[in-house]
Amino acid sequence: MGCAGIAVRRMLPAFAACPGIEIAAVASRDPAKARQVAERFGCRPVHGYDALLERDDIQAVYVPLPAALHARWTEAALDTGRHVLAEKPLTTDRHRTAELLELARARGLVLMENVMFVHHHRHRAVRDLIADGAIGELRGFQAVFTIPPLPDGDIRYDPGLGGGALADVGVYPLRAALHFLGPGLDVIGARLDRGAGRRVETSGAALLSTPGGVTAQITFGMEHAYRSSYEVWGSEGGITVDRAFTPPADHAPVIGLHRGGRTEEIRLAPHDQVAATVTAFAAAVRTGTLPDAQATLRQAELLDETHRSASRGAPVTTG
Repeated sequence: MGCAGIAVRRMLPAFAACPGIEIAAVASRDPAKARQVAERFGCRPVHGYDALLERDDIQAVYVPLPAALHARWTEAALDTGRHVLAEKPLTTDRHRTAELLELARARGLVLMENVMFVHHHRHRAVRDLIADGAIGELRGFQAVFTIPPLPDGDIRYDPGLGGGALADVGVYPLRAALHFLGPGLDVIGARLDRGAGRRVETSGAALLSTPGGVTAQITFGMEHAYRSSYEVWGSEGGITVDRAFTPPADHAPVIGLHRGGRTEEIRLAPHDQVAATVTAFAAAVRTGTLPDAQATLRQAELLDETHRSASRGAPVTTG
C-alpha cells in the first residue's frame, strides 16, 4: 500500500524472496508509479488504496505510508479481514495504537509493527549474555541513533504527516531500552530541539528508569553524523554494540564484552533482519499466532510520555 522508498528498496525484495509469500499487487495514488513498481516485482498495479482493499486476492497488507496515515489505512485493512504489517510508529497516538491492537486481536488478525532490529540475532545474543550474568546485575543502558540531514522536502520534516526525529529515529533507541529493560520503564525527563527553519523536532534525548532504578539514556537526531549504537552496563562489566539498528544483510556483527579490565569480541555470522522480520510476519499469519502486543503498546506510551515530558519546556530553535 504505497511506493515508499523503504518498500521498494528493502521490503518488497524481502517479500519476493520469502517462501510462502506472493506479492499480489502494489497500490499507489499515482498510476504510473504503481505500474513501474508492479512491473519490477511481477505483480498487478492498483490505482488507489481503497481499490487494493476491494480485491479478493489479498490476504495481508504492508503499510509504509507516512506515519499520520498509518491508523486510517491499518484500520481499513483490518476491517476488510486483512493481516497488516505497518511501518513504525504504528500510529501517532497511543490510544489509536491500543484500539488497533485490540481490533486485530478481536478479529484474530496479525497486526505487526515493522521494528526490524529486534529480529536480528545479535540482540538475542546480548539478551542471553545478560541473562547468564555475564555483566552481573544491570545498572544502566545508553543508546544513540542519529542520521545525516534529509532533503528539505522530505516528509519527515512535515508535522502534518507525523514527522519529527522522535518518531522517526528516536523510536530505535527507545525500543532498544524497552527490549532490554522491560515494560516497567518510565520517562524521567526529555528534551526535543528544533533545527533552524524546521517545523518538527530534529534532535532529542530522554532519561528513563525502571522501578528498580536501572536508568536508560537515549539520544537521537536527524541532522547529525551517523551513529547507531548501544551499551549495557552492569555491576561486573558491560556490553557494547555498534551498527546496532540498521545493519546491511552482509554485515558481520560484533558484540563487545567488557569485564575484568579486558575486552572480548564476540563475532557472529551476518544476519538479514529485513528477511527475518518478513519471515516472522509470514509465520504468524500462517500459524495464526498473534504477536505480543505489549511491546508495541508500551512503545507508543513511552513516545507519548517523552513528548509530554519535553513539552514542559518550549522546544528550542537552534542555528
